[in-house]
Amino acid sequence: MTTSAKPPTRPPGLILAGGKSSRMGADKAFLTIGGDTILGHVVRRLLPQTSEITLNAPTGFPNPLGLRLLPDPVPGQIGPLAGVLAGLRDIKARGLRATHLLTVPSDSPFGPADLVRRLETEADDPDAIVIASSDGRDHPVFGLWPVSLAGDLETWLSDPDNRRIKAFLERHRVATVEFPVVETPQGLLDPFFNINTPEDLQEARRFAEELS
Repeated sequence: MTTSAKPPTRPPGLILAGGKSSRMGADKAFLTIGGDTILGHVVRRLLPQTSEITLNAPTGFPNPLGLRLLPDPVPGQIGPLAGVLAGLRDIKARGLRATHLLTVPSDSPFGPADLVRRLETEADDPDAIVIASSDGRDHPVFGLWPVSLAGDLETWLSDPDNRRIKAFLERHRVATVEFPVVETPQGLLDPFFNINTPEDLQEARRFAEELS
Protein backbone atom coordinates (compact mmCIF):
# COMPACT_ATOMS: atom_id res chain seq x y z
CA MET A 1 0.00 0.00 0.00
CA THR A 2 1.37 3.37 -0.97
CA THR A 3 0.77 6.58 0.92
CA SER A 4 0.37 9.95 -0.67
CA ALA A 5 3.22 12.37 -0.29
CA LYS A 6 2.86 15.04 2.34
CA PRO A 7 1.84 18.29 0.67
CA PRO A 8 4.53 20.97 0.70
CA THR A 9 4.29 23.56 3.43
CA ARG A 10 3.61 27.04 2.15
CA PRO A 11 6.20 29.60 3.22
CA PRO A 12 5.35 32.60 5.39
CA GLY A 13 5.00 35.77 3.34
CA LEU A 14 6.28 39.24 4.12
CA ILE A 15 5.08 42.36 2.31
CA LEU A 16 7.80 45.01 2.24
CA ALA A 17 6.20 48.40 2.89
CA GLY A 18 9.05 50.26 4.55
CA GLY A 19 9.78 52.68 1.71
CA LYS A 20 9.25 56.42 1.80
CA SER A 21 6.99 56.76 -1.32
CA SER A 22 8.81 60.03 -2.01
CA ARG A 23 8.12 60.08 -5.74
CA MET A 24 4.40 59.50 -5.22
CA GLY A 25 3.76 62.08 -2.49
CA ALA A 26 1.48 59.67 -0.61
CA ASP A 27 1.73 56.15 0.76
CA LYS A 28 1.47 53.96 -2.31
CA ALA A 29 0.02 50.96 -0.52
CA PHE A 30 -3.31 52.69 0.06
CA LEU A 31 -3.85 54.22 -3.37
CA THR A 32 -6.65 52.50 -5.25
CA ILE A 33 -6.71 50.62 -8.54
CA GLY A 34 -9.40 48.29 -9.82
CA GLY A 35 -11.71 48.86 -6.88
CA ASP A 36 -9.18 48.05 -4.15
CA THR A 37 -6.02 49.43 -2.62
CA ILE A 38 -2.69 48.38 -4.06
CA LEU A 39 -1.98 46.59 -0.78
CA GLY A 40 -5.33 44.82 -0.99
CA HIS A 41 -4.42 43.43 -4.41
CA VAL A 42 -1.04 42.24 -3.12
CA VAL A 43 -2.61 40.50 -0.11
CA ARG A 44 -5.31 38.80 -2.19
CA ARG A 45 -2.70 37.35 -4.54
CA LEU A 46 -0.50 36.13 -1.68
CA LEU A 47 -3.16 34.54 0.53
CA PRO A 48 -3.45 31.23 -1.41
CA GLN A 49 0.33 30.93 -1.73
CA THR A 50 1.56 31.49 1.82
CA SER A 51 1.02 30.13 5.32
CA GLU A 52 0.64 33.67 6.71
CA ILE A 53 1.17 37.27 5.69
CA THR A 54 3.08 39.82 7.76
CA LEU A 55 3.54 43.49 6.86
CA ASN A 56 7.01 44.99 7.18
CA ALA A 57 6.26 48.62 7.99
CA PRO A 58 7.12 51.26 10.60
CA THR A 59 5.35 51.36 13.95
CA GLY A 60 2.14 53.35 13.57
CA PHE A 61 1.72 52.42 9.91
CA PRO A 62 -1.99 52.42 8.91
CA ASN A 63 -3.20 48.83 8.93
CA PRO A 64 -6.83 48.57 7.79
CA LEU A 65 -6.39 44.91 6.81
CA GLY A 66 -5.29 43.94 10.32
CA LEU A 67 -2.02 42.36 9.24
CA ARG A 68 0.66 41.67 11.83
CA LEU A 69 3.16 44.54 11.66
CA LEU A 70 6.89 43.92 11.73
CA PRO A 71 9.12 47.03 11.82
CA ASP A 72 12.68 47.16 10.48
CA PRO A 73 15.28 46.10 13.07
CA VAL A 74 17.71 48.67 11.59
CA PRO A 75 16.74 52.36 11.91
CA GLY A 76 16.69 54.88 9.10
CA GLN A 77 14.59 53.17 6.39
CA ILE A 78 17.72 51.72 4.81
CA GLY A 79 15.97 49.67 2.16
CA PRO A 80 14.40 46.25 1.55
CA LEU A 81 17.19 44.21 3.14
CA ALA A 82 16.19 45.55 6.56
CA GLY A 83 12.71 44.16 5.95
CA VAL A 84 14.13 40.82 4.85
CA LEU A 85 16.18 40.67 8.05
CA ALA A 86 13.09 41.49 10.12
CA GLY A 87 11.23 38.61 8.52
CA LEU A 88 14.05 36.09 8.91
CA ARG A 89 14.63 37.00 12.56
CA ASP A 90 10.89 36.81 13.22
CA ILE A 91 10.68 33.27 11.84
CA LYS A 92 13.55 32.17 14.08
CA ALA A 93 12.19 33.99 17.14
CA ARG A 94 8.77 32.36 16.82
CA GLY A 95 10.24 28.91 16.19
CA LEU A 96 8.48 28.43 12.86
CA ARG A 97 9.57 25.38 10.92
CA ALA A 98 9.79 27.30 7.66
CA THR A 99 13.05 27.06 5.74
CA HIS A 100 12.39 30.12 3.58
CA LEU A 101 10.67 33.50 3.73
CA LEU A 102 8.77 34.83 0.74
CA THR A 103 9.05 38.58 0.20
CA VAL A 104 7.11 40.84 -2.14
CA PRO A 105 6.88 44.65 -2.31
CA SER A 106 3.74 46.55 -1.40
CA ASP A 107 3.64 48.48 -4.68
CA SER A 108 3.33 45.63 -7.23
CA PRO A 109 -0.35 44.64 -7.49
CA PHE A 110 -0.08 42.19 -10.42
CA GLY A 111 2.24 39.56 -8.92
CA PRO A 112 1.92 36.05 -10.40
CA ALA A 113 -0.59 33.66 -8.88
CA ASP A 114 2.04 30.90 -9.24
CA LEU A 115 4.90 32.92 -7.78
CA VAL A 116 5.65 30.59 -4.86
CA ARG A 117 5.20 27.37 -6.81
CA ARG A 118 7.62 28.45 -9.51
CA LEU A 119 10.21 29.91 -7.13
CA GLU A 120 10.17 26.69 -5.10
CA THR A 121 11.18 24.69 -8.17
CA GLU A 122 14.63 26.29 -7.81
CA ALA A 123 14.84 26.03 -4.01
CA ASP A 124 16.62 22.67 -3.96
CA ASP A 125 19.67 24.25 -2.29
CA PRO A 126 18.48 25.25 1.20
CA ASP A 127 21.03 28.08 1.35
CA ALA A 128 20.32 29.60 -2.08
CA ILE A 129 18.27 32.77 -2.54
CA VAL A 130 15.64 32.37 -5.28
CA ILE A 131 14.48 35.52 -7.05
CA ALA A 132 12.06 36.35 -9.85
CA SER A 133 12.94 37.77 -13.24
CA SER A 134 10.95 39.06 -16.22
CA ASP A 135 11.60 40.79 -19.50
CA GLY A 136 15.36 40.69 -18.98
CA ARG A 137 15.31 42.21 -15.48
CA ASP A 138 15.79 40.65 -12.04
CA HIS A 139 13.34 41.47 -9.24
CA PRO A 140 15.09 40.45 -6.01
CA VAL A 141 12.37 41.87 -3.74
CA PHE A 142 10.22 39.03 -5.12
CA GLY A 143 12.16 36.18 -3.58
CA LEU A 144 12.51 33.18 -1.35
CA TRP A 145 15.11 33.91 1.33
CA PRO A 146 16.64 31.04 3.34
CA VAL A 147 16.19 31.45 7.08
CA SER A 148 19.75 30.14 7.44
CA LEU A 149 21.06 33.47 6.09
CA ALA A 150 19.66 35.57 8.94
CA GLY A 151 22.94 35.77 10.85
CA ASP A 152 25.00 36.68 7.80
CA LEU A 153 22.52 39.36 6.72
CA GLU A 154 22.46 40.87 10.21
CA THR A 155 26.26 41.04 10.32
CA TRP A 156 26.41 42.50 6.81
CA LEU A 157 23.87 45.24 7.58
CA SER A 158 25.78 46.23 10.73
CA ASP A 159 28.18 48.01 8.36
CA PRO A 160 26.45 51.26 7.24
CA ASP A 161 28.14 50.96 3.84
CA ASN A 162 26.23 47.74 3.16
CA ARG A 163 22.73 48.59 1.93
CA ARG A 164 22.43 47.50 -1.69
CA ILE A 165 20.45 44.34 -2.27
CA LYS A 166 22.49 43.43 -5.37
CA ALA A 167 25.73 43.55 -3.37
CA PHE A 168 24.32 41.16 -0.78
CA LEU A 169 23.11 38.75 -3.46
CA GLU A 170 26.65 38.62 -4.86
CA ARG A 171 27.78 37.06 -1.57
CA HIS A 172 25.51 34.03 -1.99
CA ARG A 173 24.29 31.50 -4.48
CA VAL A 174 21.27 32.92 -6.29
CA ALA A 175 18.80 31.07 -8.51
CA THR A 176 16.62 33.07 -10.89
CA VAL A 177 13.18 32.10 -12.21
CA GLU A 178 11.97 33.80 -15.38
CA PHE A 179 8.28 34.77 -15.56
CA PRO A 180 6.54 35.69 -18.81
CA VAL A 181 4.91 39.03 -19.50
CA VAL A 182 1.11 38.95 -19.72
CA GLU A 183 -0.81 39.85 -22.87
CA THR A 184 -3.72 42.22 -22.25
CA PRO A 185 -5.83 44.43 -24.53
CA GLN A 186 -3.92 47.34 -22.97
CA GLY A 187 -0.61 45.84 -24.10
CA LEU A 188 2.04 43.65 -22.50
CA LEU A 189 2.02 43.69 -18.69
CA ASP A 190 5.09 42.81 -16.67
CA PRO A 191 3.71 40.87 -13.67
CA PHE A 192 6.26 42.67 -11.48
CA PHE A 193 5.16 46.14 -12.59
CA ASN A 194 5.69 48.44 -9.63
CA ILE A 195 4.07 51.78 -8.97
CA ASN A 196 6.44 54.64 -8.17
CA THR A 197 4.98 57.72 -9.85
CA PRO A 198 1.55 59.19 -10.63
CA GLU A 199 2.10 58.10 -14.23
CA ASP A 200 2.70 54.52 -13.08
CA LEU A 201 -0.51 54.70 -11.06
CA GLN A 202 -2.56 55.72 -14.09
CA GLU A 203 -1.02 52.93 -16.15
CA ALA A 204 -1.75 50.40 -13.39
CA ARG A 205 -5.36 51.56 -13.27
CA ARG A 206 -5.71 50.94 -17.01
CA PHE A 207 -4.27 47.44 -16.67
CA ALA A 208 -6.47 46.69 -13.66
CA GLU A 209 -9.55 47.71 -15.59
CA GLU A 210 -8.61 45.38 -18.44
CA LEU A 211 -7.81 42.45 -16.14
CA SER A 212 -11.06 42.82 -14.19
